[in-house]
Amino acid sequence: MAKRTGKGKSNSALRGRLYSRESRPSFADSLARMPLSSALPTGIDAAHRRELYFFTLYRVMQAAMLVLATHGPFDGLVNLTHPQLARWLSLVYLLLSVVFLLLGRRSKLPLPRQVAMALAVDIAVALLAKYSIIGVESGISLLLLVNLGAAAVILSLQASLAFAIAAAAGTVGEYVYSQLGDQASGRTLAPAVMYAVTYLAISLLCHLLGRQMRESAALADLRGAELASLSQLNELIIRRMRTGVLVLDRVAHVRLMNEAAWMLLGEPKPDQRQLEVLSPLLHQRWRRWRGDQQQDTGPLALVADRPLVSPHFATLAMSDELFVVFLDDSALVSRRAEELTLSTLGRLSASIAHEVRNPLAAIHHAAQLLEESTDLPSTDRRLVEIIVNHCGRMNDTVENVLALSRRERSRPESIELAHWVQRFVEEFKTSHFIDRNAFLTSAGQRPLHAVIDPQQLHQVLSALIQNALTYGRLPDHPARIAISARQLGEGGAPVIEVIDRGPGVPAAVVASIFEPFYTTSEFGSGLGLYIARQLCEANQARLDYVSVAGGGSCFRITLARAQPLRSPRESALGMLAIKT
Repeated sequence: MAKRTGKGKSNSALRGRLYSRESRPSFADSLARMPLSSALPTGIDAAHRRELYFFTLYRVMQAAMLVLATHGPFDGLVNLTHPQLARWLSLVYLLLSVVFLLLGRRSKLPLPRQVAMALAVDIAVALLAKYSIIGVESGISLLLLVNLGAAAVILSLQASLAFAIAAAAGTVGEYVYSQLGDQASGRTLAPAVMYAVTYLAISLLCHLLGRQMRESAALADLRGAELASLSQLNELIIRRMRTGVLVLDRVAHVRLMNEAAWMLLGEPKPDQRQLEVLSPLLHQRWRRWRGDQQQDTGPLALVADRPLVSPHFATLAMSDELFVVFLDDSALVSRRAEELTLSTLGRLSASIAHEVRNPLAAIHHAAQLLEESTDLPSTDRRLVEIIVNHCGRMNDTVENVLALSRRERSRPESIELAHWVQRFVEEFKTSHFIDRNAFLTSAGQRPLHAVIDPQQLHQVLSALIQNALTYGRLPDHPARIAISARQLGEGGAPVIEVIDRGPGVPAAVVASIFEPFYTTSEFGSGLGLYIARQLCEANQARLDYVSVAGGGSCFRITLARAQPLRSPRESALGMLAIKT
């Protein structure tokens, strides 16, 4: 796999990458520039070309030795029975060897075809050389043995055996022809037969060895590609972690930094790698940890205008020279602790539900019966009214707390918002005995479809309206609530808005109104808006507070859009079109 290099040039270039000492690009950057197929090694083809290159070099050396033997001053070493044939044969062989060398480096011919052509020339030259030169038959046979073995590594088994059989038959045939011509009276048949058998054996063994080597190389390349992919995957996971990760050496030099750590440290430049410069406080705590090995996980401000972090230090098991620093965002830790607290509270509230609701129901029922008595004085009737009102408040508080533990799964369905909101408002007016002039509803002309659980939407709107009736009115003025179902812009998402004309929410507390148990009233539980937002998120919706010009508050529910329901005839035609 190709080595990845590259230097970061700016802050923006550092986003979304792990950078190490060489500032290597990230896995996502590599994939963006390189197709997946090019990332895989082509080891077999490259290995074949290397083998062919050295094979052709060996052939050039063979040809050079043959030229030296036929044209050099070695009259006593070799005996040329056919001098003209031997000299021309050596020169032609040298020329062809050079041609095959260049052909293997530049030609687009398939490698097996190149090897087959060159091996056919080798066999023919070896047989003619043994016929025209006396005294070097064994050496030429050994050189041809190397050619056959090297070719068998590249060629198929059938082709390797075919050339080996041709060389064996040629060797025996050359001996028989030379004996008939009485040109080599001292030679025997045994060497020719042994060379013929050796040609077959070496071709078979080299082919099997070459195939095993290619399979091993292919397996090694595959394992290497898998290892590289896993390494890149680990890099991607670390880079995308919400926990900041730093790797330091013994001198507090940053060797590795993921995106979360880079952002928590104030987005430093690539050349800023010294921890003492990036965050002196973190550097002091790291030095203190190295001295006594005691973790100090208290919140720490790395840089101004950044979230507080809780650092954790560890030593890499593979080396005592590298240290890992984990930076946990304190806001995330607090949110997890809050979720755990709410979960625990939900289980606790479920266990005491009967202990609270049953006596409360008995008190409320007894107070209602007492209120119906005709003999009750007016002063005592006021006391009963107070008991009934406070029982209702306590029951609402218990219901809100129980809602945290009863979080039922949403069952979303497609609804038409305009009709649904109109029907909801009418039911709410009837069940709560509220003045009809307190509500103003509006909806667009076109049908507006959304996907949500109607029961949970009913619960959300009830909480918002109760909140508007309680806090959304000016002193000595009746409540005025506007409920609208509309579409945000052209082609936007469907929304439901609950607007009151009260004093509004102060800007300082807007960020806290959806937090659990936060309330500005001594009579509220602080759970209504929190539960409403949680129900919206369970339905892939969003609940936001929007300020209103001129005073008042607006709580907007942004829902997921749904396609309008089709008629049965349209549905049948659609199914028919799909089947055809």
